Amino acid sequence: MHKTVQNLINIKNLVKSKLSDLNKIDSSAKIVAVSKTFKIEHILPLIEYGHNDYGENKVQEAIDKWTEIKSKNDQIKLHLIGKLQTNKVKLAIKIFDYIHSLDNQKLAKKISDEQKNYKIKPKIFIQINIGNEMQKGGIKPNELVDFYNYCKELNLNIIGLMCLPPLNEDSEIYFLRMNYLKKKINFKELSMGMSSDYLEAIKHNATYLRIGSKIFGARD
Repeated sequence: MHKTVQNLINIKNLVKSKLSDLNKIDSSAKIVAVSKTFKIEHILPLIEYGHNDYGENKVQEAIDKWTEIKSKNDQIKLHLIGKLQTNKVKLAIKIFDYIHSLDNQKLAKKISDEQKNYKIKPKIFIQINIGNEMQKGGIKPNELVDFYNYCKELNLNIIGLMCLPPLNEDSEIYFLRMNYLKKKINFKELSMGMSSDYLEAIKHNATYLRIGSKIFGARD
């Protein structure tokens, strides 16, 4: 068995065990294997194993890497987890099934226009700047309700919220805040938790886990 497949199985078992410990037997968390920067040869064992959800942070890299594979396997779902520039939206909605990083009105309007043109409606997470960090994108928590209402007017398929907690800080306080925001608007999905803190994220009702190095190993 390829090492990446064994890593994924180990993570699934840990997630299942954590959910059981929390008495969340009816809950589940989708694992998005963050394949950004890795060549397709490194990812193929997971595809052959049957894993279908993958995360990329650059539009052109995703097009180059995944177009042929997706044309042959309609079960593959691609998640854009990096910042999306408005000039890349037209390309992005053709290759990505999920966008985890909607963070401003201009981008929302552009996605709305392009999904009308191409009759494609990606599933979208609103990115929250949960740590109020200047260098990160994301909607401020106190602006979420107004921004969500704006997205509804644009007929965007908003399914939940995403966050990137500050580095080198305890993620739990930020996951708690995200869970509060989720309940405030009654979202079903939360995209949070990475290789270092995904079990903590599950504790706070994460439903999409973005895991890279724990599956693929360290990046060059």
